[in-house]
Amino acid sequence: MRAEDVLGRVILITGKEEFLGARTVDEVRAAVRAHDAEAEFADSAASDLTLATLGEMAAPSLFSAVRCVVVRGLENLPEESVEGLLGYAAAPVDDVALVLVHGGGQKGSGVLTKLRKLKTVTEHKSEELKASDYPAFVAHEVRRHGASIDREAADVLIEAIGRDLRSLAGAAHQLTNDFPGERIGEAQVRRYFGGRAEAKSFAVADAAFAGRDRVALEELRWALDAGTAAVLITSAFAGSARGLARLVSAPRGMRDADLAREVGVPPWKLRSLRDQARGWTEGGLARAIRAVAQADADIKGAASDASYALERLVLTVIALRRG
Repeated sequence: MRAEDVLGRVILITGKEEFLGARTVDEVRAAVRAHDAEAEFADSAASDLTLATLGEMAAPSLFSAVRCVVVRGLENLPEESVEGLLGYAAAPVDDVALVLVHGGGQKGSGVLTKLRKLKTVTEHKSEELKASDYPAFVAHEVRRHGASIDREAADVLIEAIGRDLRSLAGAAHQLTNDFPGERIGEAQVRRYFGGRAEAKSFAVADAAFAGRDRVALEELRWALDAGTAAVLITSAFAGSARGLARLVSAPRGMRDADLAREVGVPPWKLRSLRDQARGWTEGGLARAIRAVAQADADIKGAASDASYALERLVLTVIALRRG
């Protein structure tokens, strides 16, 4: 973002995704600061905004004419302040960057409609991401720091970290610090973030249902050595088996978005499920589901050795896949 993109303009940030909104605010501030190191910054809640206070925040001081004013919670702008704000937005001061942050929802939508009609207003949307958007978000974060990432590696990172954008951005930054300028693959992601118990559990299940016996047994040993609870592993197996069963029995020719809803997984997960589904029949998956149920009962007291029960489950699933 450049100074000419924000000074003498109004930046309107809309949407419920707080992290994306906060990042846009930071980018505006950085652009202003790069333009003038002596620039002044003001921050206010819209509920406290009047034409007088907006004028005070936008007015040049003895120290600098360049200012950045952030008004948060635009949905709470008092009715008596609407006309004054719209009047300023139609003819903003040249050396001032005004940032208006609206938290999403219908409240204050009338003000948004009027602001969007002004040529001096630039809108940045920070809407909540759909499940299919997360891999692209991770890839974008990695590119921001001068590296790139494989799609499979991005999927693994999302499984390990979850869908909190701030945490994903932090993880991407950490990876690019350790592998500057490189293309990051699945191995690097698992090395740094495979320690999450849930991620380790799904790594075991994914390898087993894909028929990779050596990898599945290694992942199982690492998971158990790291203290992953046995119940998390059987839970991951159950989830994988149900997803594969729904995928195998789903009608042919469905669009990915519809198929993902039918299977009960985010769209980005379909790729790995399709790879795992090769070699599976509905009958084989039914027997795998029974094997998972038996292993779950075993680790909860029906058998004395949980590690042996899980190893037997891995080998049974691999054998069933091979027919």
